[in-house]
Amino acid sequence: MESAHIPENVKVIALVDASGELMQLLKAALKNEYSIMQFKNGIDLSSKWAKHKLNIAAIVSRSEIIGTSGISLFQTLQKKKFENVPFFIVTDNLNENLKNVALKAGITDVFLYETAPHSLPVRLKFIIEHSHLLSKASKAQVQHVYKLPAAKRLFDIVFSSLALLVLSPLFLLIILLIKLESKGPAFYYSLRVGTGYKIFKFFKFRSMYTNADKRLKDLKHLNQYAASSAETQSASGFQLCTHCLHKGTKCQMPLYADKNTWCERQYAQTKKAAEGAAFIKIKDDPRITKVGKFLRNTSIDELPQLVNVLIGDMSIVGNRPLPLYEAEKLTTDKYAARFIAPAGITGLWQVEKRGKKGDMSEEERLMLDNTYAENHSFLNDLRLIFKTLPALFQQENV
Repeated sequence: MESAHIPENVKVIALVDASGELMQLLKAALKNEYSIMQFKNGIDLSSKWAKHKLNIAAIVSRSEIIGTSGISLFQTLQKKKFENVPFFIVTDNLNENLKNVALKAGITDVFLYETAPHSLPVRLKFIIEHSHLLSKASKAQVQHVYKLPAAKRLFDIVFSSLALLVLSPLFLLIILLIKLESKGPAFYYSLRVGTGYKIFKFFKFRSMYTNADKRLKDLKHLNQYAASSAETQSASGFQLCTHCLHKGTKCQMPLYADKNTWCERQYAQTKKAAEGAAFIKIKDDPRITKVGKFLRNTSIDELPQLVNVLIGDMSIVGNRPLPLYEAEKLTTDKYAARFIAPAGITGLWQVEKRGKKGDMSEEERLMLDNTYAENHSFLNDLRLIFKTLPALFQQENV
């Protein structure tokens, strides 16, 4: 049924990135009580929702929890001030910590794909029919994302504003040098996970050639954080899965991070067979341009993140926000604490370890992140800022 022909009084269940199998399942279980509509992605959903004024009673998204159609889509819809309707996620991977992350973010419920046929229709119908009674209770249970103290936020606004103003001539020079050496944009952004697993656009100067993502799969054996060759499976090296091939030549469930794109379904399936290191770091990376090498060694490539600080996505000091595929691995009690602290440009692990003799292990970095989360304060942040300048001019080629 076309969305333009659906009357406003007809309740719609929106399926995002879902297969026809899931659609037929819901139709059979709900017995035509609702109009079931499929949407390619969040953009398709939000545009048709607004254009046709759909009466959407619930959204069911086939996605990883920390994925473009998971918590990220839910938060985007909330920002656009669409109706606050029940939002369900059907995923291939689920544990207690991931589920808690989703529920705390405001997701109504999460289901494993293999068990969804038995439990999803019943839960979906119950929530829709009792949404007027449950809305107040669900809002009360949602834990809001950590909010920066007033002094820290004020410092971030003043510092980032002045820095952007003073550094504007340097920005223009860097943009010119980047474009003279290689084709492509001077800036880029990737989706990152920050405080409270909030997903946002993370800005940097481009320091690699534009085909860097294609070359990563050939360099995965150089990952310094990989414990063994079996653990160096790089997400960006995945090909289209069978599900996507049936749909055509384009991935139906893409994830994005640092200009790398891979299939969410294939990533989830492969991850079960071989768990990789949470971080990726290649020494003397050949994908980096000459200008990019200088930008990285001096940390100048990080300067556009001052924009993230100004708009409130990050702070000057905090734990580094992570790409989606890294953050998704850090949901256990041992490591999830790092996401309680502010996300920042510089932090404890950069000052304590970066550029010093010897490589820093993944475990050390995570422990330093947790240490900062447990002990951060405005005074300690100021101390870290003063210690950051010597660390910027380190000689490690990362």
